[in-house]
Amino acid sequence: MSTRIVSVAEGRRLTRSVAIGTHRLTADEPEPVSADEGPTPGELLLAALGSCTSMAVRAYADRHGWPLRSIDVAVRFDAHGGIVKNVGLTGDLDPRQHEQLMAVAARCPVHRLLTRDVTIVTVPALLAEPPEPDTGAPTTGAAPVTTGAGRSPARG
Repeated sequence: MSTRIVSVAEGRRLTRSVAIGTHRLTADEPEPVSADEGPTPGELLLAALGSCTSMAVRAYADRHGWPLRSIDVAVRFDAHGGIVKNVGLTGDLDPRQHEQLMAVAARCPVHRLLTRDVTIVTVPALLAEPPEPDTGAPTTGAAPVTTGAGRSPARG
């Protein structure tokens, strides 16, 4: 998985500017909630899964010299919040090659990340802003909040 930092900056309403190395993306929510200036965060997650699946299958087929002409991936959320990933393979593939490529599609790095227990640690960031007037409240030393893998913020 990538080691580049993904940073998110606030824009108008709910629009967010996402920076990943030299790349820039925009995330937003549809109207009337926001301005619909980009895909939603959930759609970006689906895009990550779909593109990772496509890349993994293409790399595997090319490495083995298999005649995969194209791979098409469509990803969506179902009515219960699960993810449905449709994978279409075209080319002169024999049944064994097709089966192996479908298995590769089910184990790309993003797919594996989404289907295992994941721990997310939320760490307060010290931002370069002018200091607040002294209220007697501490300004640093807040503890990180860990969620995922059976933890909740309340149980840390």
